[in-house]
Amino acid sequence: MTTPSYLRLQLTVFALVAASFTNIYITQPLLPALQAEFATTMVTISTSVSAVIFGITISNLPFGALADRIPIQPIILGGGIMITIGGLICTLTDNLGLFIAARFLQGLFIPTLTTCLAAYLAKTLPLDRLNVVMGSYVSATVCGGLGGRLLGGWIDYFCDWRYALWSAAGLIMISVIAALRTLPHTPAKTSLPTEPATSFLKLLTRPDLRFIYTCAAGSFAIFSSLFNYLPFRLSASPFNLPTNTITLIYLVYIVGIFTGPAAGRLCNRIGSGPTMIRGTLIFALSLAFLTQPHLTSIIGGLLGVCAGFFTIHAAAVGTLNRKLKSDQGRANALYVLSYYLGGCGGITISGLLYEKMGWNTVVLFCISLLSIPLLTGLSEKKPPKKGD
Repeated sequence: MTTPSYLRLQLTVFALVAASFTNIYITQPLLPALQAEFATTMVTISTSVSAVIFGITISNLPFGALADRIPIQPIILGGGIMITIGGLICTLTDNLGLFIAARFLQGLFIPTLTTCLAAYLAKTLPLDRLNVVMGSYVSATVCGGLGGRLLGGWIDYFCDWRYALWSAAGLIMISVIAALRTLPHTPAKTSLPTEPATSFLKLLTRPDLRFIYTCAAGSFAIFSSLFNYLPFRLSASPFNLPTNTITLIYLVYIVGIFTGPAAGRLCNRIGSGPTMIRGTLIFALSLAFLTQPHLTSIIGGLLGVCAGFFTIHAAAVGTLNRKLKSDQGRANALYVLSYYLGGCGGITISGLLYEKMGWNTVVLFCISLLSIPLLTGLSEKKPPKKGD
């Protein structure tokens, strides 16, 4: 692959992944407004985010297996169309049940643009670039997460929130069209493979991969909990911030855009285990700042949270794909499944803790979960066993 085509491929992948994550998080800054619009509870309206995540968890494994069998183009086309349809339904309905169902539909097809794409990259890119490329992939998830939150919050401030969902659906179709024109075609498998595909269960029996999957679940449980309930925390006393100001605070996500590739390079230099440990220590220190009733402390803590989380995430993704010689689709599907199962669990448990005991209890819960990426980092410091 020549340098210009390689760069074009990277830009296309970045746009596709960023558009996908924009759609996942588009409602997060809108939660207080949506709660008022649909006259419901905080936990119920939070399902506009967790329903997408739940859809992702259900469909990841089937789409991961599909990515190992057929070319990426038809997967992306079908998935992009369904995500767009779900977004358009959300803009047209006044029924909360249908709104949540449409968000769930979007989640079902998000893996066609993320998990399947990660498997495609692992198969087509040279190994010496894999850590950095996966770091860039993580940066695209950051950009999309930030874009969704900014788009939702700012459009809601100037006009109706429905326009934000229109815009997010449009971004999906534009990026899908660009991907279909740019991504190189890979031949479909027309004959039986010389070795049978590794089952999901067999991948889960590998201790080194289990550590990585658990790390994905634990770290994202923390991250999703904090950012899902941040709008409620900042709109309440003593902050009392409006939606547009809360939206500006999501700019801390920019840290992750640079952290992803940097973490990939750090893994190449000192190893993935020490990189994860450093990310966990940064994460832990930053969580302490979030308990303080001062906006500067909250912002400083969130900057560190983003740096720590994306260091862990980029190191874990790169480590996973570096360990694989085949079955990248299935292995990445399990990673993303673990990632979003952790997010679902984190959002649900933290919502109940928030309602019963407040924000600081949520932070303490998150601190306890940091033992998971710490143990994963320590396991990666150990020398590999023979046969790994």
